[in-house]
Amino acid sequence: MNDINTEWMDSLKWNDQGLLPAIAQDIESNEVLMMAWMNREALMLTAETNQAVYWSRSRGKLWRKGESSGHTQVVADIRTDCDADVVLLKVEQKGGIACHTGRFSCFYQKLRDFSWVESEPVLKDPGKIYHSKETS
Repeated sequence: MNDINTEWMDSLKWNDQGLLPAIAQDIESNEVLMMAWMNREALMLTAETNQAVYWSRSRGKLWRKGESSGHTQVVADIRTDCDADVVLLKVEQKGGIACHTGRFSCFYQKLRDFSWVESEPVLKDPGKIYHSKETS
C-alpha cells in the first residue's frame, strides 16, 4: 500500500476488528460461492492482483484463496453495497470448487422442514484437494 491512493478504502465501514465481510459470486452463474473476511491489506492485494485474498480470523493471517487447494478466484469486479459495509467480488472460480468441503459453493445446505439438507454434491474429496491441515 505504498503510493497507491487508499481513500476509496476509507469510505468503507470496517468493523471494530478492522474487517469487512466479502462475498464471492461466480461471474457467469451469479451463484454466491462463499463469504469470508477482508482487512485493508487483503482488499488492497485483491484490487492490485485481481486474485482473491482474504483474512483468516482463525489463523490470524492473510490467505490467498486457493493457496493450498489450487482453486483460485480471479477477480473481475469489486463492488460495495449502499451502506459500504460489505464488498462483493465477482470472480471466475478456477477448478470449479470454492468450498473446502469440495463443493462448488459453500452455500450447499438448504432449510427443508426445519432441518438443514445438503443440496449440492461433493465434486472432489477434500482429502484429495488439500495436502496439509490448512483449508482455503
